[in-house]
Amino acid sequence: MSANTSRQPTGDSDLSSGSGQAAPSADGTPGAAGGATKAIDGSGRPTHRFWSGRRIPAALAALLSAAAVGFLLYDVVAVRAGWNAMRWRRRLAEELATRPLDDVWMIVGASVAMALGLWLFLLAVTPGLRRLLPMRRPTGIPGTEDVRAGLDRRAAALVLRDRAMPVPGVQSAQVNVGRRKVKARARAHFRDLEEVRGDLHTELGEAMTSLGLARQPTLSVRVRRPKKG
Repeated sequence: MSANTSRQPTGDSDLSSGSGQAAPSADGTPGAAGGATKAIDGSGRPTHRFWSGRRIPAALAALLSAAAVGFLLYDVVAVRAGWNAMRWRRRLAEELATRPLDDVWMIVGASVAMALGLWLFLLAVTPGLRRLLPMRRPTGIPGTEDVRAGLDRRAAALVLRDRAMPVPGVQSAQVNVGRRKVKARARAHFRDLEEVRGDLHTELGEAMTSLGLARQPTLSVRVRRPKKG
């Protein structure tokens, strides 16, 4: 998720920084720029990502399975009652009995079935909701042990962008917030690029700490001059 804003042009150079120095936070502790920290809440328990309900894939899988099983069951009951089996089932049984395993349609059908099964398996074992960043759980407040909060990555990007814009020299800023890394790109129309980058690193490090995320992402800052028009 990203956010960007701009305020106008000169020279042409650029300067970037990785997740090197840690920016101090407002209370003097190392900021989020120093590297990703383990997702642990205040009670020492690991904080996991939020799980998506995935209602649409689950509903589609349930409806298709119910329709297929119901259709087949109806035909089996009809045969048991003395009626002829439906043409599609006789044709399917004949094709499965006579086609070799290396037939192109057998391979295509098996590949599609395997892909669908793998997709459903991945949906079942992965959390989803990648846009939500888990936040630290509150501690020392009775009744909040099971409270969980999450911050939307787009909202986090907007907060960090707004903290970057007032930095002296910054003309425009763009912030991309991932689950493990925050990338900030800015254009500086005055001041030394190294000074602007250092101030941005410090400001964004403090801002990331104040977001209260369970896992502090690493911070990468890149500053350059606007292109000459």
